[in-house]
Amino acid sequence: MAERRFHIMLRTALLLALLAAAGGCVKEEDVLPSQQGSIESFLTGTHSPRLVSEQEAEESSVPVEFYVTFGPSVYRYIRHYYDEERAARPEVEIGDEVELIFWAYLFQNRAITGQTMPLLTNDVTLREALMDAGLNTTYWSFEPLKARVGDNALIRGVQLALPGCRERDTVEVYMAYDMAYGDAPLGTVPEESAVAFFYTIDSVRKSNE
Repeated sequence: MAERRFHIMLRTALLLALLAAAGGCVKEEDVLPSQQGSIESFLTGTHSPRLVSEQEAEESSVPVEFYVTFGPSVYRYIRHYYDEERAARPEVEIGDEVELIFWAYLFQNRAITGQTMPLLTNDVTLREALMDAGLNTTYWSFEPLKARVGDNALIRGVQLALPGCRERDTVEVYMAYDMAYGDAPLGTVPEESAVAFFYTIDSVRKSNE
């Protein structure tokens, strides 16, 4: 009888574990498409500029602001892409070292304005405002972020978005949580957060320099 009870308990435990795992998969399958849909809806709706593909921009007879997409989860927009002097600036390639000032925001299906507080930033001009908002800024650096492109020192969405940018570009990258900070909370970033990650490229040091 005791052995039979043990086997019943074991089967029950295994069943609960399988159900929990299945529930996690269902949750992930629900969250990602929902975030992807929300980002696309925002970029094709109220956001300015609206979501236009690179191909559509190339086929246009007039300059059109556009997004480059990376898979189903990452959308990149470069401000001032058509500036005449932009082509003379160093272009980011895999292996180059970049120096970034960045602002990471929780994506909430609405525009990021000058009044929107970032979750993370190394913009030293915002340090006091963040402290006044009750955030503990002592555990992160306000130094320019230096990283070698391709070394996985940055979140995946930014790693994908950097090549093709140029020095002094200002860039907006919208991404679902799988390309951002993942499914666990990280400091001020809640779990499974879709993110709007803005950055300026202060410098590009080519890998052959």
